[in-house]
Order: sequence, then structure tokens, then C-alpha cells
Amino acid sequence: MARVNLKGLGVAMITPFSADLQVNYAQLEKLTEHIIAGADYLVVCGTTAETPTLTSKEKKDVLACIKKVNNGRLPIVYGAGGNNTLKAIKEIKEARDMGVDAILSVVPYYNKPTDAGIYAHFAAIAGSTDLPIILYNIPGRTVVNMPAEVTLQLAREFDNIVAVKEASGDLEQMKQLIAGRPADFLVISGDDGITLDLLKAGGDGVISVLGNAYAREWGEMVRAGLQHQWEVAASISTRFQKMNEFLFLDGNPAGIKAAVAELGLIDNYLRLPMVPATPETVALIKGEM
Repeated sequence: MARVNLKGLGVAMITPFSADLQVNYAQLEKLTEHIIAGADYLVVCGTTAETPTLTSKEKKDVLACIKKVNNGRLPIVYGAGGNNTLKAIKEIKEARDMGVDAILSVVPYYNKPTDAGIYAHFAAIAGSTDLPIILYNIPGRTVVNMPAEVTLQLAREFDNIVAVKEASGDLEQMKQLIAGRPADFLVISGDDGITLDLLKAGGDGVISVLGNAYAREWGEMVRAGLQHQWEVAASISTRFQKMNEFLFLDGNPAGIKAAVAELGLIDNYLRLPMVPATPETVALIKGEM
């Protein structure tokens, strides 16, 4: 298994749509170049990409488009998981065949598995591939929390489970992970707003929503934190505090799509059941920009 550097700023990329709600690949190419200018790696087909609304072919085409533009410059992490373990394993094999560098795999949602079920799910996934795997804990969407004990057990037992994206909002759980992790296991923030606090606790970066619009600036913040340049990191983080709040007022990716559209990189269209941010929220985002 090739080790991939997943420290720093990863960006959970949005999917641009045209007015007819087809994927706008020309805008996706432009967005990819914009993000590459500041990111350390790209995260393709995660939650922020509205992936549940994409067909299997569209997901492959989105990945192919981003790979072409990236041209090997940054590692590509691909979102492949879900609440059907065998289906997730099949999707990971297909992604490997397309040449991704790592997998981001979410805790199973809707099924409400026990801790033993979560462990068995990821053990099966890890045993099916040699790709590096980032576990993704986001109880606000999955309903169940993956406890630190389960994450650490998986990290110790499987060499290719290399990181966790923690979006639990529980800084104490994240500190428990940092304290108990094996060597080289990364603890990555899944929430832009808590990233600086996690870096101060010894974390390794963020998989970011904000980075779709502000990859250069947010990447500078993360890298400053990793180098313990706390005044620089805090100054940048404070500048984006309100923006990080406004982007989520109407759900993700409604807010970030409004911001990226304001930059002229995409048109502001979402697929149902997601709808664009309200005019009031757009006004707040524009004002902050």
C-alpha cells in the first residue's frame, strides 16, 4: 500500500449543475483548478458533492473529469461507503480501477448499526482493498456515533485504515483519538469551524467545505496551524468565523454553492431534495464576502 500524504487541507468538492440540472463539466474543470491552487488534496463525491443524487455513471464521469484536470498534481480521495457493505466494497473496487489515491468511507447511516456492526462493516471494507481508507464519522447525518474506542481498534488492526474524518463536533472525542492513536494515524476535522481547535489539540487538518471558495486562504490557515504559527492561523480563522456559520444556515451545499456562484465559478443550481439558499442567507454570504 502506497502511503498518501493526507495532512493539511482537503476540499470536499461540490458538483456544479446547469439550469437543466445536468452536471456542468466545464464549470467543474474551472472549479478544480481554483481549488488546486490552495488545497493539499481533493475529495471527490463526498456529501458536499450531492452524491446521493448522482447516478453511478455521473460519479465516474465526475471523477474522470477531476482526474484529467488534476493531472497527478494532488492526491484524490474518493467517497465510497454507505449502509450496504457489499455495495460499498464493489464501489471501492471500481474506484481503485479508476486510479484514486484513497477512500473516504462514511459510518453506515439509516440502518443504525451497533458498535460491533460499525466495526465489522469497516473491517470488511479494509480487508477488501489495499487503498488507504479515511473513516468518516458524522453522527448528525448517520444518527449513530462511532466511539473513539471503535475507531482506535480499527486503526490498530488494519494498516490501510490511515485516518478518521471527525465531524461529531465533540472535541473531547477527538482529543481521545489523538491521545490513543497509533503512529501515523491522522485525525482530520470534518467541520471548518472547529479546525483551529483541533489543530491546537494535535490534529492533522480538515476536509473542508469552505475550501471550495477559499482554498488559498483556508489552506494557509491550516498549514500555519500545522507549523504551530498560532497567531497567523488564528487571524485567518477569525476572518472566516461568520462565513463558516452562514454557509450552513440552509444546509450543505446550499451555502457554499451560493458563495462559489458569487465568485463566478459556477451557477447556483442544486438537485432536489436540496434547494438553493434563501435570499436572506445569500445576502449574508455576499455581505461577508
